[in-house]
Amino acid sequence: MKNDCIFCRIANGEVPKKFLYEDENIVVFRDINPCAPVHLLIVPKRHIRSINDITASDKEIISEMFIIGKDMAKKALVDRSGYKLLFNVEKGGGQEIFHLHLHLIGGWQKKS
Repeated sequence: MKNDCIFCRIANGEVPKKFLYEDENIVVFRDINPCAPVHLLIVPKRHIRSINDITASDKEIISEMFIIGKDMAKKALVDRSGYKLLFNVEKGGGQEIFHLHLHLIGGWQKKS
């Protein structure tokens, strides 16, 4: 854990946040600044700075993040209407919090 990392502090319960999902490796919570009706963050408890910092030993946690994303999309009722799973990588790619996290974004109304 990095003491200055807000997502480490959230995942460890130091910052109050309602988790929509939690297991020994991952927490899921709502984005504080949502860009869609459904905007969840899937965050590993172990600090990994960015996609650029993952290694072969991180395969399992990355896979788990995607499976949880799929399951959370179903719980949020966007699995059939459609959703995005998105990593922002580094500042130029839109990453603002330097702790790996996967965005689940969806819930837009279909335009006729």
